[in-house]
Formats: sequence, structure tokens, C-alpha cells
Amino acid sequence: MSQRFTVTAGDMQGEVNQLFEGDEETPTPSSAQADAEACGKGDGNPKESSPFINSTDPEKNQQYDGKNMALFEEEMDTIPMVSSLLSSLANYSNLPQGSKEHEEAENNEGARKKPVQAPRMGTLMGVYMPCLQNILGVILFLRMTWMVGIGGVIESFIIVLMCCSTTMLTAISMSAIATNGVVPAGGSYYMISRSLGPEFGGAVGICFYLGTTYAGAMYILGCIEILLVYIVPQAAIFKMEGLEGAEAEAAMLNNMRIYGTLVLSFMALVVFVGVKYVNKLALVFLACVICSILAVYAGVIKTAFEPPIFPVCVLGNRTLVWKGFDVCAKVIERENATVTTQLWRLFCDSEFLNATCDSYFTTNNVTEIQGIPGVMSGTLRDNLFGNYMEKAQFIEKVGITAVVEPDAIPTNTNRYVLADVTSFFTMLVGIYFPSVTGIMAGSNRSGDLQDAQKSIPIGTILAITTTSIIYMSSVVLFGACIEGSVLRDKFGEAVRGNLVIGTLAWPSPWVIVIGSFFSTCGAGLQSLTGAPRLLQAIARDGIVPFLRVFGHGKANGEPTWALLMTACICESGILIASLDNVAPILSMFFLMCYMFVNLACALQTLLRTPNWRPRFKFYHWTLSFLGMSLCLSLMFICSWYYAIVAMVIASCIYKYIEFRGAEKEWGDGIRGLSLSAARFALMRLEEGPPHTKNWRPQILVLVSMDSELHVDQPRLLSLTSQLKAGKGLTIVGAALEGTYLDNLPQGQQVEQSLRKLMETEKVKGFCQVVISSNKRDATSHLVQAGGLGGLQHNTVLASWPRNWKQAEDHQSWRNFIELVRETTAASKALLVPKNISAFPSNGERFTEGHIDVWWIVHDGGMLMLLPFLLRQHKVWRKCKMRIFTVAQMDDNSIQMKKDLTTFLYHLRIDAAVEVVEMHDSDISAYTYEKTLVMEQRSQILKQINLTKTEREREIQSITDSSRGSIRRKNPAAVTTQLSVTEEPAASSKEEKPEEEEQLIHDKSTNPPTPATPQSPSADAETPGTTIQMTWTEAKCDGEKVKPLGATTPEAIKDLFNMKPNQSNVRRMHTALRLNEVIIKKSQEAKLVLLNMPGPPKNRSGDENYMEFMDVLTEGLNRVLLVRGGGREVITIYS
Repeated sequence: MSQRFTVTAGDMQGEVNQLFEGDEETPTPSSAQADAEACGKGDGNPKESSPFINSTDPEKNQQYDGKNMALFEEEMDTIPMVSSLLSSLANYSNLPQGSKEHEEAENNEGARKKPVQAPRMGTLMGVYMPCLQNILGVILFLRMTWMVGIGGVIESFIIVLMCCSTTMLTAISMSAIATNGVVPAGGSYYMISRSLGPEFGGAVGICFYLGTTYAGAMYILGCIEILLVYIVPQAAIFKMEGLEGAEAEAAMLNNMRIYGTLVLSFMALVVFVGVKYVNKLALVFLACVICSILAVYAGVIKTAFEPPIFPVCVLGNRTLVWKGFDVCAKVIERENATVTTQLWRLFCDSEFLNATCDSYFTTNNVTEIQGIPGVMSGTLRDNLFGNYMEKAQFIEKVGITAVVEPDAIPTNTNRYVLADVTSFFTMLVGIYFPSVTGIMAGSNRSGDLQDAQKSIPIGTILAITTTSIIYMSSVVLFGACIEGSVLRDKFGEAVRGNLVIGTLAWPSPWVIVIGSFFSTCGAGLQSLTGAPRLLQAIARDGIVPFLRVFGHGKANGEPTWALLMTACICESGILIASLDNVAPILSMFFLMCYMFVNLACALQTLLRTPNWRPRFKFYHWTLSFLGMSLCLSLMFICSWYYAIVAMVIASCIYKYIEFRGAEKEWGDGIRGLSLSAARFALMRLEEGPPHTKNWRPQILVLVSMDSELHVDQPRLLSLTSQLKAGKGLTIVGAALEGTYLDNLPQGQQVEQSLRKLMETEKVKGFCQVVISSNKRDATSHLVQAGGLGGLQHNTVLASWPRNWKQAEDHQSWRNFIELVRETTAASKALLVPKNISAFPSNGERFTEGHIDVWWIVHDGGMLMLLPFLLRQHKVWRKCKMRIFTVAQMDDNSIQMKKDLTTFLYHLRIDAAVEVVEMHDSDISAYTYEKTLVMEQRSQILKQINLTKTEREREIQSITDSSRGSIRRKNPAAVTTQLSVTEEPAASSKEEKPEEEEQLIHDKSTNPPTPATPQSPSADAETPGTTIQMTWTEAKCDGEKVKPLGATTPEAIKDLFNMKPNQSNVRRMHTALRLNEVIIKKSQEAKLVLLNMPGPPKNRSGDENYMEFMDVLTEGLNRVLLVRGGGREVITIYS
């Protein structure tokens, strides 16, 4: 038969809620949507539309209308169907808010038109061409020939090979990261930050931003150099004609500053008005670069057949500036007469042959050589090796001898081509490296690509391969085609002011000049377009608080403030005004960025993170490590001081983000590395306990919570902070009563409260909340299970139960005594501050006072170590340490003081020493009476707290005790010891003879004998009976035991006629005597540390133990009771 069951929606919802009510981390749709809205408003988290669990898009939530899905219909808000998941993944899109979106936002029609998705780009146009345009640039056109001339073909080839190898290895690592999942818009910054965490991501992201910004300054300076040196030299505001040396250099730099500022302002205005103009001109600029390179190669081929005519005039072996003369000769024959030339007039005081001329001009001949001998001329052999020069040194033609008068002072130096800077190998590396940057252009456009995981590796590696071939071939071809003295002529002064690489070009040098001018302009615009967006992405991530203002912009998202900041930083580069000085700066920042890309790949590979599954398989951690090493080496090769400055900047940003930035969890590799390192360290700690020299208190702080779930005694954490000073392990534990499922929200609230208080008190550690059916078990779980492996607590810090004498709070002191027993059993030290509310906060300071240590028994040295640790903190730093110890009658107090002083000297602890003698004295009536009151109170409390079941058990126990007494009247039956207990009802397996627990100072005192005069049970003894006393107030078996639960007048009468137990009398006597001595010596002390006695092994005397502790510490303001963990914690050895 079939039965039909009706299940209401409420019932089903209740079932589902019960099943998942523990999943607090699963957000409700409303909360998740609120988070998503907050994210979109500038929190900066990447807007990755998640099709997975907890997706809140109402359009994507599938309605579970089908009968086949009825079983899951209640979970539709949080768990999507597989069909929905696959559909969302297939349609995944994440376009960056780039130029296209800005264009639509600027046009009013864009809001009304239905947005049409732009066609996605392939590998060629999306990655290869942008990388090519960014890599080939100003350095190739303006400094490559000079580098070959100064460094020689061999060394220049090595420089190019090193730099290209670095970028190739970085591209391999970048390809692995880029193909490990979908890379949203943000490119390299996104990859580094999500792989290495927010701290490294922010630091490297800002370095990459600074590099891109200074690259803009370098391109603008290159643009101005081309304009003022090669295109329109007449436009210079500060004229350089007739100036020599420093004056000419200063005039040139000032021209660069003025024109650079004007060009920067114009470019920033273009970017501000609309990036669509920049993007539309990008293809034009790329065409200029390609045409220029093709013109160079065409010119090289032409030189093999017909070298271009670019004569160079050499006086002696010094290259002359070809300016102001037309013929490279001193005199010429004209109409059978010898006539002086314009060159003669430059070096002589008149045009006549008998004029007074420069001595070097007179003694040396003028020679005209070919500046571009051609690829077949054999010039390569002369240019193989380097020719480094000092500043203002003459550029000389190798192979020509010159006559130089000794001690002659050079004159007319402005007529010669001079070296403008002192050159050396590392300088060339710093200047050249920016020419290989730009490999991130493809990954920065990942949102515009059809298949980014395929296009980025192929396009980037092909672009680097292409540009590497161009650079390497250029080094060889320049050395083979161009005369060495022309190569070393940075500004082409020897070849009539032509761009040196332009002299090689076909059909005209102007192809290179115009092409390089527009390419540098385009590269500068690209930098000013990309850098503000990078800064905006960093600001919107929210990891650097002071950058948040740069996350805002125009209504269409254009980063206005970021553009303004970029322009200001770029202006600082332009004020440097020297291309050679700006290039090493941006080299540092790019090298640091590339270094961390390699580090990210190596780290993810070595950690074998489960999510590390790149589609690009041609990578290895050794390649990444090699790339990282090359980047680091090149940083210091380029400029060691710039490298240090860049690292300091990155370190400062890292620490700032670490301390002030927003906490982000991006599943980064550094967190994985931390987990691996922690696991390794924990496994090492398992090898054995720490040596005494390494012992420090690893504290478990047990705190109680009030009714509002706030910490009841926050000064416990203040004391913890003062003890730890941020070192070692601290676990703050709280125990809650109830069931885990019902009380989980309260547990989470308590955990938040603990974290907040720990942050306030500057306690670095962990918090742990345990929920159990009763607080006793929860505290026991904390003591047993706190920590992990070798990183466990060895000390428990718990406050003294304040209201333990109140009848309604009797469970608190029982829990406390059980805690003492458990810490002793677990060999853990115990610290119990009494009057914890009187302890100082972290903001207080003691300007004077003492920390007094009462060392009564040796506990492993805890009493010596704790004051030393406290005095490391600023609260206790001014307090002095005093140590008191107690001498018995048969002790030599003088010798004890000498021995203790020597011991402290070997421990390297400064403290005053005093030995207190305690003589035997009679027990006072006050002591006897105080003990009697204590026992009577205990009896009354027991009568009040007895339940019906306990009373029945008590009656049965009395019956058994009476039968035992009858048997004991027969002497032959006396075969066992008599154990005096307060509560015969506790007939458990623990009821067996136990060792007498003595007070801590009576180690040498003999146990009480039955013949003690004060013993009220002496008359009840039989000859064969041995009585072993415990910490109880009950009578011995010789007396008649009354039922404790009885409330008859006889029972009350017996209560007031009872006599105190002699063992308790002696302990009360000792506690009073010790308290008197401590009060006398240490009442004014800021803190008193005291050995804590252990509780009785027989639990029936627990309440008396609490009374003894109260008497022992009565009248003292701040007391720290210390109980050692059973091992040495301090040593005299180094």
C-alpha cells in the first residue's frame, strides 16, 4: 500500500534550519547582498561574480519547481543547481572599466542604448602588439648605439642577454600565474597581491605604480630630447651656444625641465579629457615603432652595398663637433691660392696663415673619416671591447696617433665631442634595463581577451622573443656598421647633429627621428593612462588606508585624483631632467616587481597548494628562483643605493599595511608558507621539552564572563601583558555552560569580546572558548587541550574566587581547587593573583616600591623568574626586588643568607636578601577559636547543602561506621589503620589511607602523634591503632559521630560543643604566624609573590584549604600565589 505524507513548508524549513543551524559562516542572502553592495562602493575587492555557493544574484537563482528537485527546494538560496553553476561559468565575464566604458559613460546616449559587448581581442592584437609597443621604445632609439660604443659589442651583448633572460624567466612565471584561473582586470598587481598576500601585494603594487609613473617621465624626457636636439634646436629657451662644461649642461637640463613640464601638463589634460583619444592613437604610435625598426634593418642591408655618406672630422685623434664649418680641412686650394677654412677660424685668432692658433690644432692634422663604414667594412673587430670614459674626456678615434704637448691645458673644448657622463658597466645596465620592461602589457588587458589563459603566455613570450632578437641583433649590427667614435657620440654632434641610429636608417634619418618622437609621446600617454588606474585599483582594494582618496574619480569612474597624484610624481622625475638618471630609478621598481612575480610562482610551486593548477605547464620553481636571483642581482648591479632605497620604501609600505591596513584573506602563498613553517616548527618542538634556558611562561589565562558576556576581570590580561611583554605563547580561554549547538552564538560573541580586550591590552596570542554542560568540565578541557603539539601552555593564570564564602557561590571554590589539582597533575605551573582588581593597568607606572618574594619551598625557580619578567615591563621597571626566606629552629640563618646571595649572583638577578626566623611558639587561644569557627561554619554549610539523596547516603554511612566501631572493640580484629574523615558518606574508591598533606613550610615537622596533649581523641585510641590525620574537622572514630544532616536540637547542641581538629589547628597556627611576618615585612610592597600550598588529597577538607589561603594572605593588597610545575625554569649556567 502506498501512503501519502503531508509536510508543511514550516516543518521542512525547521528541519533544514536544525540541520544547518551550526553553519554560521554561511551568510544569508540579505547579508551577502549587503556585503556585495559594500564591496562595489569602494572596498576594492575584485568584483568576481561568484556562481558558486551563496550566490545572491536573484536572476541566477534557479527556482526548484521541478518535482525531481523537491528534496533540495529549501536550500535554493545558498546552494545552486549544477546547471546554474555551469551556465554561470560558461558566461563568465569580467571586463575592466577601461576606455570603452568611459566612452559610454561620457556619451549621454550610452545610458539609453543597450550596451553592446565589444569584440574580444586575440593573441596578436591583445597581447603581442601591446607588449611589442611597450618594450621597444626610447632607449633603443636614444641610447642603444651609445651603449654599444661605450661597452663594446661583447659587454653590450652580455647586458642585453642578462636583461632579456630576466624578462623571459619572469614571463614564464607570469604565464603560470595568469593561467591559474581567471585573472580579472588589474593584471600584474592582481596576480602578485593574490599570490603573495595584501602586504606584499600592496608594497609591490605601489612599486610597480611608481615604476610606471617614472617610465612616463622617462618617455617625456626622451621626447623633449628628440625635439630640442634633433628636430628644432632653435626652440631652446636657454641657449647653449658659446657655453662650455657645467654651464652648457645646466642650460640643457633647464630646457628639459621647462618643456617636460609643459608636455606633461598637455598629456595629463589629454588623459583627463578622455582616454579614448589615447586608445585611438595607440595603433598610430605602434606603426611608428615598427616603421622605425624596419628602416634601421633596411639601412643595415643597404650599407653592405652602398654605405651612406656621413663624414666625421677628426683633429689628431679627437672627434670634432661638426658645427660652424663646412669642410674638414685647415686650408684649401682656391684659384691657385691657399685659403684658410672656417675650421681654421674656430681654432685661430684670425683667418690669415700667420695667425696664432691653438697648440693642439697646430701640431696635429685634420682627418675626415667615414661615420658609417658599412656592415662589410670590418668595423666590428674594432668595436668588440669596451671604451669607458670619464666625464669631459675627449672622444677619440682608435688607431690614429696624436701629438699632445705635455702639461698643456686643453682649450676650445667646446669644439670637441666630449663625454657628458662618467661611464661604467653597471651604469649601462641601469640605463638599458627599462628598454626590456613592458612585458605586463598583455596581462594588464586580460579582461579584453578572448582566451586570456591561452593568449597571455603565447603573446608575451613571443613578444619577448621578438624584442630580444631585435636587441641582440642591433648590438651586433651597430658594432659592425658604425664607426666607434660615432657610437660613443651620444647626441650625434660629430655627424652634423643627426641621431646616430638615424644615420643608419633608410631612406632618411628623419624616419627614425619622427618615428621615435611619436613613439615616445605614445608611450608617455600610455604610462599616464595606466598608472592612475593601477593606483585606483590599489586604493579600491582598501589595503593602504591613506590611499583610499585615490579610489574616487569622476562619475564615469575616471581616476581624477589618481591622475593628479601621478602627474605630481611624474613631475619629480622630469625635474631630474636627465634620462640617464631617471632610467635606473624605474629599473629598481620594475626589477622589484618582476622579482616578486618570480617569488610568487616559486612559492606556489614549492608549497604545492591544491589550487595551484596552471594551464601553462612549461614552468619550474628553479626557473622562477633563477629569475628572482637575476632580478635581485640586477638591482644591485644597476645602483646599490637606489636598490636599498627601493627596498626601504617597499619595506615601509609592507609594515604599514601589516599594522594599519585592512585584513584581507586572499588565499595567498605567504599564508601557505606560514602554515608550512608553523607545521615544521611544531614538528621540531615535538622532539623534546625545551631546555631550562629556553623556558618561558606560556600562559593559559582563564577568564570568567559576566552576564553581558564581557570579561569579568580584565586586569588579568593586563598582568599577562606585563608578564609576557609580547613574547611566547598566550592563550586566553573562557568556559561557557550549556550545549554547543544552543550556545554557539554566545561563544562567538565571547570570542569577539576576548579579541577586542586582547587588542586593547596589547596581548598577542590566541583566544579559545569552550562550551560544555558545566563550567568545571569546560575549564578542564581548556587545561588539557589548549595549544597544539609542542606549542602548549606550561602555566595557568586564574584569579582567586572572590565570593567563595557565600553559600550560593560554593561551586566556584570547588572548581578552583579542582583546577589546582589538575594543573598539579598535568605538571603545569599555576599563578593565582589575589585582589586582581588592585593590580595596575598597562598605563600605570610605579616610580618606586618593592616586589617581595617569599620563598618558602623550592618550586623550580618560578618565584625568581616572575619578578624578573615583570620588571622588564614599564609598569614595574622602577620597582626593586626583595627575597625573603624562612628559617626553622635548626637552620643557620646567617649561612642561609650567604648561600642565597651567592645563588642570586649566579642567577644574574639583583635583589635584596633577608632570612626570617620563625621560632616555635604555643598555639594561641585566638588560633584555636578561629579554627573552631571555621569548622563550625563548614558543618553548617554542609547541613544546608545536603540533598535528600545525600542525607540517605549519610545515614547509611553512619550505620556502616557504627558496625565498624563494634568490630573494633574486639582487639583481635584490629588489623587496619584508622582513617579519620570528615565525610564518611564519600565512600568512593579514593577512600583509602593517604599521605598527610603538610603545609608547605613544615617539611621537617613530624606528623602529629596520638599522644599530643591537645588531641581530643587521645582517650579513644586503642593500643594497636594508628591514626592518620587529614585536613578535616570531623571527630575521630573514638567519638560518637552524629549524622551531619540532622537538624535535631541534639545535633545543633553537638555542633556548638564540637572540638577543632588538631591538624587544622596547627595549620591555622602556621598560616597566622606566616601572615604576621609577611604583613610586618611586606605590607608596603607593590606586589607580594608567595608559594602556594597544594590542596588536600582528601576532598573533604577543601573548604578549610580556602580558609587557610585567606588567612595566609589577609591584609595584603596585591598577592600573586605561585605554584611550580615540577621542573626547573631558571639556571645559573649560560
